[in-house]
Amino acid sequence: MEQTRTIYTRFPVLLKERPPEENPWGIKFSTMFHMANDSHLFRSRTQLEADDWELEGNVFYRDGERCLPLYEGKMISHFDHRFGSYEGLPQGDSELSELQHDNSSLLSIPRYWIHESHMPNLMRDGRKAFLGFRDVARSTDIRTAIFSILPVVPCGHKLPIVVLDPTKTCDVAYLATCFSSFMFDYIARQKLGGTSMSYFILKQLPVLPPSQYAAACKWGNSTSLGTWIFPRALELTYTAWDLEPFAKDGGYDGPPFRWNEERRFLLRCELDAAYFHLYGIERDDVDYIMETFPIVKRKDEKLYGEYRTKRVILEIFDEMQRAMETGEMYRTRLVPPPADVAVAHEPLRDVYKAVVPGKNDTRTV
Repeated sequence: MEQTRTIYTRFPVLLKERPPEENPWGIKFSTMFHMANDSHLFRSRTQLEADDWELEGNVFYRDGERCLPLYEGKMISHFDHRFGSYEGLPQGDSELSELQHDNSSLLSIPRYWIHESHMPNLMRDGRKAFLGFRDVARSTDIRTAIFSILPVVPCGHKLPIVVLDPTKTCDVAYLATCFSSFMFDYIARQKLGGTSMSYFILKQLPVLPPSQYAAACKWGNSTSLGTWIFPRALELTYTAWDLEPFAKDGGYDGPPFRWNEERRFLLRCELDAAYFHLYGIERDDVDYIMETFPIVKRKDEKLYGEYRTKRVILEIFDEMQRAMETGEMYRTRLVPPPADVAVAHEPLRDVYKAVVPGKNDTRTV
């Protein structure tokens, strides 16, 4: 209680509604399609293929029109918009394997698709990505706050959207890293009493203001915090071609990054250690907070014989602390460094615009 209260005295809540409103991120919330009330708009793969629609990636095309994949909460996880897929499993979802994740052209297949004419204005304002989160959440699960950056796709009501200024792509990445940290998850667990990450819960959680990302990174010499965080968010997030618009808008014009579990583990440990520092948590309290995630601990001990996640986060936390005390720059364990083109896929070759035979639309092939 004391730890949580201290955090609330240091940082503003995400959105204070009572006048005067305090909304430093300028956010809104949205749900697009209700899985029951809007079901008359949904089309299955069998229905679409029977009507001569053709599937490319996870979008159906016919005569210049598109039916877009309807994403559900169970299809995402931290830094992973391809966590689950209904491909080949009509009775349930499946998790993509590490090998499947490393295929940058392999996309999640949903249960349903929606014709683009039914899309809300939210999908027509030039934004390059969404920040979505699972509505179904419990404080007793392995993790509670589960957020992910998504391509611009329709989403069911159990996958609400955090709406930000469409011109501020980096803000999406900053909030995604904050919301995905153990530090933020710990605070969320203190507030969540049921099984839903409702808007009113999320609005009450303390979040770093945008100004902090423009300030100097305390362990990175003159680099701003945002400049330090964004490459890590980019490598973790941009693993498939459907997020290319997000990457380009953030200043990266290369191919998606390879899915390497060990690199992803270290990238997330760096971000977790960073957010413990940014929230002003002392080392002993970092140790305590990590012990409040017992399922993470059990899984680590089963696989590695130790609570590896906590150990590595604490080691990086200490290295950042020494960097702040000595003025020397923190040196990442990642070789090559985050978002280096050496850890990306090969660029696409022979890319050209072509008119698909028998079709009226032009596609990138």
